[in-house]
Amino acid sequence: MKNELPKFHETFNPILDILSNGEIIHHRELLNKVVEKYYSDLPKDLLDQKTKSGDVLIMNRIAWGKSYLKKGGYIFYPKRGMVQITDKGKKSLDDKLHLKDIENANGFLNFYDDEKKKGITDDTEIKNSTPQDLIDKGFNEIETQVKSDLLDKLRQIDPYYFEKVILILLKRMGYGDFVETSKSNDGGIDGIINEDKLGLDKIYIQAKRYGENKVREKDIRNFIGAMSGDTTKGVFVTTSDFDKGAIQKAHDAHHVIILINGIKLVDLMHQYNIGIQIKETYEIKEIDGDFFDGE
Repeated sequence: MKNELPKFHETFNPILDILSNGEIIHHRELLNKVVEKYYSDLPKDLLDQKTKSGDVLIMNRIAWGKSYLKKGGYIFYPKRGMVQITDKGKKSLDDKLHLKDIENANGFLNFYDDEKKKGITDDTEIKNSTPQDLIDKGFNEIETQVKSDLLDKLRQIDPYYFEKVILILLKRMGYGDFVETSKSNDGGIDGIINEDKLGLDKIYIQAKRYGENKVREKDIRNFIGAMSGDTTKGVFVTTSDFDKGAIQKAHDAHHVIILINGIKLVDLMHQYNIGIQIKETYEIKEIDGDFFDGE
């Protein structure tokens, strides 16, 4: 038995094993069961190791393993805080899963393909990387994971609350006060942003909480029609994406129509801290040359 903590990708199979009976369990219970069955014989000083932010290190690594399995389609979250194995996960119980298997799996959500090109992928690259390179890579991976989880969350929340989230975001971005439209008869308009105090300059908002379905040309046409000459500015937001017809319709319109897809949406929410919070702040210190100038 190795006298060291498992790497996060080494927890893939233990996680699937705990979930193999198909039951839905809480994610915290999952982490505890993985430790109890597979790693309880490790020395206490290893099991008690913590991250810089104070999390128990082994729990943190299992949690990352769980996140990767979800992105690869091996497990899913049937409801908040709960975890369950998928059919794909059950079929993989007898296989030794490696990180490359997960990253190459259908359904693995990668927001930025270029990150793989820029990333540090093997020991040679690690040796040739500065500490700052490694820190930056770690922050990029955490940011990508948070955005992935955020998009999943947006696709699950109540559609009416999703509309409010969009208005809150635009308000945080510096646009004017917003007005939510009546849900019984909004005419295709989910909210109105007043760019000035008197409401003379308006921006109409349409928000579509979609899973896989894309926004179509018809949706954009209806949105433009719903403006009814009151404004020439509109923002159409979706958790999915826009098909070519929708993009072309928005481009050709006499109105100014801004399209925000799921990836752009979570980028903005991350930038303006909507739906997320700062967990930890790390300090990196260096020598103060000015302090020693007078020696």
